[in-house]
Amino acid sequence: MTLTITAILLGIVEGLTEFLPVSSTGHLILATELFGFNADTWKVFNVVIQLGAILAVVVLYWRTFWAVGWGILRLEPLSLAFLRNILLAFTPSVVIGLAMKPYIDIMLGSPMVVCWALVLGGIAILAIERTARPGPATGIGQLPARQAIGVGLFQCVAMIPGVSRSGATIMGALAMGSERRTAAEFSFFLAVPTMLGATTLELHENQAALMHGAGPVGWSEIAIGFCVSFVVALAVIKGFVAYISRAGFAPFAWYRIVIGLVAGALLMLR
Repeated sequence: MTLTITAILLGIVEGLTEFLPVSSTGHLILATELFGFNADTWKVFNVVIQLGAILAVVVLYWRTFWAVGWGILRLEPLSLAFLRNILLAFTPSVVIGLAMKPYIDIMLGSPMVVCWALVLGGIAILAIERTARPGPATGIGQLPARQAIGVGLFQCVAMIPGVSRSGATIMGALAMGSERRTAAEFSFFLAVPTMLGATTLELHENQAALMHGAGPVGWSEIAIGFCVSFVVALAVIKGFVAYISRAGFAPFAWYRIVIGLVAGALLMLR
């Protein structure tokens, strides 16, 4: 399989899974492992193409970003509260992520960690779906500060590959009383600074290899994966919000459990 085809396939996986509570990073790790790719070779690629999916959020919600930006300039309370909540939720991942990065890198190289995280995460989603008592629909700027901090702490759990950043933040918000659509959109907006930070750090640490073409995966493959993940994520986000408003998260939980068990079995049989 050529590098171009591999980049396209991984871009599709990223776009499909970034905003679903199934772990895009976990799927990329399993895909590289089960299809015989070198996980270390594709590590930077897997991180950077997440920006394509994040760009889809900016495009789909540009009116919200525009309104909040103008509101901040005018010192409007609701826009300032929106920014406050995003920053409060983002901060724990910066502090804990930088402190734990060496251990996170080790886990990123362990596909069996992904399998266990998929299964246990699926069970957790089923439990939260059964016990959560969502409140009324509100805007992100209307959420209390303590809830934003709580979502940020839940996001830190997703540093374990296979947990799912979107899954952890959405289910954390639900557990604290948010309505489904609000929880999902908070997760989308929080993804922007979180993934920008992760990608910037990864590019900084690997800039020499990328600039000098060391290794088989370079900027052309990253560009292809970026574009593919962007296009696919555009379609996924709208459908996801509409679907969870009707059906909830249980189907994703069962999918995680099945994929985790099947992938784990395949890895042990290799």
